[in-house]
Amino acid sequence: MVKLISAGMPRTGTLTQKEAFEILGLGPCHHWVNILADLEGQVPLWDAALSGTVEPGKIVEDYQSTADWPGGFFYQQLMAAYPDAKVLLSVRDPERWEPSFRETIVDMCFGESLIRLLASARAHVDPKWRRYLELVNRMFWSAEGTFPNGHAPEDLIEGFIAHNEAVKQTVPADRLLVWEVTDGWEPLCEFLGVPVPEQPLPHANDRATFLDRVIGGALTTLEAWRARQGEGA
Repeated sequence: MVKLISAGMPRTGTLTQKEAFEILGLGPCHHWVNILADLEGQVPLWDAALSGTVEPGKIVEDYQSTADWPGGFFYQQLMAAYPDAKVLLSVRDPERWEPSFRETIVDMCFGESLIRLLASARAHVDPKWRRYLELVNRMFWSAEGTFPNGHAPEDLIEGFIAHNEAVKQTVPADRLLVWEVTDGWEPLCEFLGVPVPEQPLPHANDRATFLDRVIGGALTTLEAWRARQGEGA
């Protein structure tokens, strides 16, 4: 049963949140990395959630917390499914957030960056990855997505601010914590009513982890495909 919903945007320290929540006993925590680790199982479920044929709360019913998207995208549905769950809104300076988001999610979908070229090449030989990219595009860039106006810097910043304001307006004040990673353990632990751990707050690198998984997965898939082509020659 979900006890804590993170409604903060990707690239706001969400991997740090995942590790922190699990240290505090709120594990397992569902995060975007769970999708990357199980494309075959996770992508169809979240695609169905976007279509309204699967309840997001059902997808994460075996987790105690969520961080990053898709959980943050569906924060209102998760709040309804788990009325006792608290909500954390992780925030960051919009001008610093935008390039971080661009260098990961945006560059994977648009342009001629290395991550884009590798992601596109993998999609040609891996149907599961192709469906994953379709989910990413639908969740972020479609009319129903997070940034329906486009992926220019001003569109991203506008969407980022609008999302954060919507969360603040939607979630009751006694159920919400607005938090930055630099705030540390204390406000998070006070909000959750748990002791502050002796160990430091983890500082996971969302960007590096994302790029490692995407680029590493693409290279592994393409190498396997090349080997199969060689065997068939």
